[in-house]
Amino acid sequence: MVNLNTYAQNTWCPGCGNFSILTSIKLVLSSLVEEGLGLENIILVSGIGCHAKIVDYINANSFYSLHGRVVPAAEAIKIARPGTKVICFSGDGDSYGEGMEHLIFAAKRNIDITVIVHNNRVYGLTTGQYTPTSPLGYKGRSTPYGTKEHPVNPLELILASGASFLARGTSHGMEQLKNIFKEAVMHKGFSLVDVLQVCVTYYNMYEYYDKHIYELSGYNPQDYNQAFSKIREWDYNTEAPIALGVLYKKEMPSFESSFKQVKVDPLDRENKIKQVLKSFI
Repeated sequence: MVNLNTYAQNTWCPGCGNFSILTSIKLVLSSLVEEGLGLENIILVSGIGCHAKIVDYINANSFYSLHGRVVPAAEAIKIARPGTKVICFSGDGDSYGEGMEHLIFAAKRNIDITVIVHNNRVYGLTTGQYTPTSPLGYKGRSTPYGTKEHPVNPLELILASGASFLARGTSHGMEQLKNIFKEAVMHKGFSLVDVLQVCVTYYNMYEYYDKHIYELSGYNPQDYNQAFSKIREWDYNTEAPIALGVLYKKEMPSFESSFKQVKVDPLDRENKIKQVLKSFI
């Protein structure tokens, strides 16, 4: 087994759902390397929030982006290095809030990146404010009398935007999470995994999820209308059942594959850069 551990001290709260995500993705990356994928061809990108520390705990190439800007950074890496596996880690406030427009366009383009959202439905790093997926009436530091907003259903929006792979898991189901992660990473095109990752400090939802989740069985993820129906079954604000597993999957050309790969002579490239720079002097 490939050793992906680092010397960084883990500072997540005991019981945090991030531990399941970390363990699952390390197992997946290790298996991919053992199957022949070079570790140098795996690039991790994270945003801002508790989730972002995950790249400190995995011994692989990584990039810290700005808040809400995980996806455009990953897209740039994928276009520049199309042979790499680019995996993004983001929080619900990070991607479903400030970065939602980037998610929509990445799904629309079907660029070959994997986005793993640590969806704890709260801003944990900043001590408990509500996020786009917090339920109506959530009481936190910024809303002591409860939120007045209904939550967004991100999977519904991203499916409508053109995503070719959507899945949902929980931090209490590590074996399933591992399988979903591997399928998402190997999918050729845009893939998003919404992980109901519990923040035990500011919004402990373990008991709620344990009562409502179920794994998909006898389900066809290639049926678009069925996927829409299944995704809308739970709208983040009800007592409805919560389906886990691959919700939608479609094979279609990826964005970066449409670009013609041109080999450029390094010296010629240097001369062209000098010409451009001279034009500004």
